[in-house]
Amino acid sequence: MIFRWSAALAMLAAIGMPAGNSAFLSKSLSPVPVTSVKPTTRNARSVLYMGPPADPTAPITETYGEGSRKYRRTVYTHNEWVKHRSSDRFAKNVGSFLNSGIYKQIGGEVALCTGVAVFVWAWNLLVGGYQDLSGAMHDPIITANWAMMIGLPSTPFTTVSSSLGLLLAFRTNQSYKRWDEARKFWGLNINHTRDLNRMATAWYGNQSDFDGTTFMEPSTEELAKINPAERQYLLGQVSLMTWAFVRSMKRHLSPPAEDEEDYVAEIKARLSPDQAENVISAVHRPNRALYDLSVAIEKLPMHFVRKDAINTNLSIFEDTLGGSERLLSSPVPLFYSRHTARFLLTWLLFLPFALYEPFANSWNHIVMIPSTVFISVCLFGIEELATQLEEPFTILPMQGFCDKIGANCDEIVSWAGQGQDDDADVVRQNLEALMPSR
Repeated sequence: MIFRWSAALAMLAAIGMPAGNSAFLSKSLSPVPVTSVKPTTRNARSVLYMGPPADPTAPITETYGEGSRKYRRTVYTHNEWVKHRSSDRFAKNVGSFLNSGIYKQIGGEVALCTGVAVFVWAWNLLVGGYQDLSGAMHDPIITANWAMMIGLPSTPFTTVSSSLGLLLAFRTNQSYKRWDEARKFWGLNINHTRDLNRMATAWYGNQSDFDGTTFMEPSTEELAKINPAERQYLLGQVSLMTWAFVRSMKRHLSPPAEDEEDYVAEIKARLSPDQAENVISAVHRPNRALYDLSVAIEKLPMHFVRKDAINTNLSIFEDTLGGSERLLSSPVPLFYSRHTARFLLTWLLFLPFALYEPFANSWNHIVMIPSTVFISVCLFGIEELATQLEEPFTILPMQGFCDKIGANCDEIVSWAGQGQDDDADVVRQNLEALMPSR
């Protein structure tokens, strides 16, 4: 009997399972505390983070879970697309398997299912007999009448597997749609901030068409001669408040611990003290910034019809802001997510009971253990992908979008007067030639 128990312990050691497996599982499943990590330097706030942290001293919580989300804010250029399409992409992705934040995040669940598989495997060997490494068969170690092999038929699992697949597919699709919608909102912000500043710059001080026809009756008062310094200041205010709106929207959609300090510093650095205080102290900062942008547009000397066209962009900004708030405050219905998680975990926990017999041709059915690990990683990974995508804003490079918008708007307003001044006769003549006669 002593020999048989020693043989059983040797078989457990053969697959690398410690004898104190209960303590091992308890340690694997213990939650790892997640800490909020602020940007390390002020200069790092505009970085478009890609990949895991390069700093080897970064805490482990930066490599998966909440701490890793800041490193998923990827922006592709042509170089990144070339790497994305490279022929060795499969080898690289498999090679980074152990560094995957997704797989680290689901490590506890996979360990639990693996523990169940090891228990089923070891118990059935103890009560049903086993084969040693030389190929010799041995009688069961536990011979009590109540001891019997455990297992389940595979039919229930195959019957409900299609339903589980539909639940996971729907959950993943809806989460990706939320990410895609958030990205499109920021795409609209980028497009219409450019549009707004282009129209403001081109229409500044212009109340009539190039052929001299006024919008109103002939008695409409002509605008005063353009003061270049005043024009540059007023258009600069439009550009600045455009940036202040998108930057405030970014802060509105970001965790306070991550962005508040940087946001306040940036606003105070670029806005006047009064403007900065008004925006920072507002209950709803994006609304305040949007109001200040409306005021800046209203101060521009141009016909009200053109101002109305410019203000159309502000209504679009309200839509993107409201849509983003909807995504942030309304997850996929919780009862759906919870049922999917419960269904998936129950299915995987009982799966090892159905895998023991199908792997009878392997040595002591041992292949059932790595098979359980593989299936658990795949299915838990799909559910984790959906969970990570469901809240899209902390994995979107919103700081990069804000910096891009600010740079584009500043460049557009710097073109003020080019091709429109009185000495630009060639440009004016060409435009008049293209105008239809009226």
